[in-house]
Amino acid sequence: MKNTSTSLRSTAVVLALLVLSGCAGMTTREKNTAVGAVIGGVAGNVIGGGVLGTAAGAAAGGVIGHQSSKK
Repeated sequence: MKNTSTSLRSTAVVLALLVLSGCAGMTTREKNTAVGAVIGGVAGNVIGGGVLGTAAGAAAGGVIGHQSSKK
């Protein structure tokens, strides 16, 4: 059990590094859109539950994040 837990943690760290390195070339507006979509998706899942709530929250969060960095 202990080996499985350690392996799972190591895999999670590697995946997190890969995902974060993918954001290196993004503009500020693209980063804000992505962050808004993630936060909106989590909030939509908590409030509405299920796939529909998550998708609606992610869409709304992405739009808000995109518009927040408008000049």
